[in-house]
Amino acid sequence: MEILKQRPSRNPKEVVTLALLLLLSSVTLLTTVGVIASLLGDVVQFFLQVPLTEFLFAPEWTPLFADPRYGISPLIAGTFLVTAIALLVAVPLGLTLAVYIAEYAKGAARARIKGTLELFEGIPTVVFGYFALLFVTPLLQQVIPGLNIFNPLSAGLVMGFAIIPYVSNVAADAMESVPRPIREAAYALGARPYEVALRVVFPAALSGIIAAIILATSRAVGETMIVAIAAGQRPLLTLDPRETIATMTSYIVQAATGDQPTGTTAYYALFAVGFTLFLITLFLNILAQWVVERYRERYE
Repeated sequence: MEILKQRPSRNPKEVVTLALLLLLSSVTLLTTVGVIASLLGDVVQFFLQVPLTEFLFAPEWTPLFADPRYGISPLIAGTFLVTAIALLVAVPLGLTLAVYIAEYAKGAARARIKGTLELFEGIPTVVFGYFALLFVTPLLQQVIPGLNIFNPLSAGLVMGFAIIPYVSNVAADAMESVPRPIREAAYALGARPYEVALRVVFPAALSGIIAAIILATSRAVGETMIVAIAAGQRPLLTLDPRETIATMTSYIVQAATGDQPTGTTAYYALFAVGFTLFLITLFLNILAQWVVERYRERYE
């Protein structure tokens, strides 16, 4: 059987439509290139003054001190400490909720739950930040001695609840996309509902579930207001959740709203931190896409 190749249409309307679709589909790529172009000049200026080895491995971040240090390690450690705490909350709860939505909730109940999650996702993060600072932290201080008023523990816990919709919605969509005959075959073999959900549907939707976790990680890494309000702005290389720390996003907020003389090394450091954060989140998003494609090819 010969495969007929379709010739491009010469209809002006279809040509214009195709061009418009190509333009719209390239918006993401153009935005990414624009972000890189806007940051690259100042980032180059920064690395002309600060060695890359110091930026990556020095244990101190004190750009405004008399003897400045430009080691991003404390900011990265603080970022991933808060992210890890958030994922410890969001992943178990989000996946449990996803299983319930995909396998147990029916009809109107499923629509109401997903609608509530979407509303929850739209709450401004500054509200979560003040909730963590004014409500969660005082409760934690009653049970954890030595907990600072600004700490990554309360920020991470509240952020975990804030990113639950990112895990549950994407994972639930992945589980709902598993073909119905797979479920019916499992039931025909005598499997119970929880066995079908955990041993059949969950593995089949693994690519979407892993992508949901990676996207939630990217969301947590890029979170600004919760960590800026509740975790503090003290660049400290520690993994102790009781100590006040700073993340990359909280430093960007602090530096961007402060008095940063244009053209100084401290000013260029702001762009270097922003560029590093951009690269981390870009890598996580590319990784999520790669995981989806890899498992899709594997299971097809």
